[in-house]
Amino acid sequence: MRDIDLTFTSAGERLAGTLTLPGGDGPFPAALLIPGSGPVNRDSDHRRLPLGVTRQLAEALAAAGIASLRYDKRGVGASTGDFLASGFRDNMDDAAAALAALRGRAEIDPGRVAVAGHSEGALIATDLAAHDPAVAAVVLLSGAAKIGAETLRWQAARLAPVLPALVRAVLRLTRTDLVTKVTKNHERIRRTTTDVARIGGVRVNARWTREFLDYDPAADLAMIKAPVLAVTGDKDLQVDPGDLTRMAELVPGPIETHLIPDLSHILRRQPGTPSLRAYKREAREPIDAQVRELVAGWLARTLAAPARDGA
Repeated sequence: MRDIDLTFTSAGERLAGTLTLPGGDGPFPAALLIPGSGPVNRDSDHRRLPLGVTRQLAEALAAAGIASLRYDKRGVGASTGDFLASGFRDNMDDAAAALAALRGRAEIDPGRVAVAGHSEGALIATDLAAHDPAVAAVVLLSGAAKIGAETLRWQAARLAPVLPALVRAVLRLTRTDLVTKVTKNHERIRRTTTDVARIGGVRVNARWTREFLDYDPAADLAMIKAPVLAVTGDKDLQVDPGDLTRMAELVPGPIETHLIPDLSHILRRQPGTPSLRAYKREAREPIDAQVRELVAGWLARTLAAPARDGA
């Protein structure tokens, strides 16, 4: 395995990433690895929560003979731009630019390039695959099939019972319904017109939120013709595991879905009652071996096939 630092441009910004190549001679099949939400770098690391999802997937893919590209988001790591002012659609545009850069490398077989995304990255992979018929395969990890606003309401309802006891007590005393509170905050953000706004004293990425709230992946899922692998854990607190069934109903092409017991949103095992507080401890462990093997094995089999007509 060898890593090559590279850069590409998107809407005037210079984005930096790592091309990971397996041993041997190319051209190789490849996957674009798209990280989850937040100001994360090419490895899916946030300064307060180093998840390492895309880095670990890159290593697993290289061992299976598959190259990959992962990159720093705008304003993160070695990439230029302003993360907080970037929209959800900007992130889609950046991923499309990364995909073009990956296909343009001499080491890569452009007819055998997949897109693989985690969390927000799964939604971006959905959009890419729907509008780019040359995408050879799609991997959706902890992905959603509902409109963004509905996903966030589901998330609030799922989180309410597992919040710390003190927080639950305060919510009861103040007669605060978490779903209602979240919905009101979304309505406030919808009324904003700036890229960044202050909500509850905190600066938030208002444009990203407005665009995410209105994005419905259903239409894009219904346009995907490439083979799809969708994996979600039954302990996911951030996307509805039931969306796997909806994905299977919407995607017209071949799709394989896996609901993995005790798997959390960050792709680690979480026995017992699911909790966001466990993320810091889980992040010290590698992502689940079953997930790594499932993704690498499925992509190796799928990308080994001859390129489809028109790819």
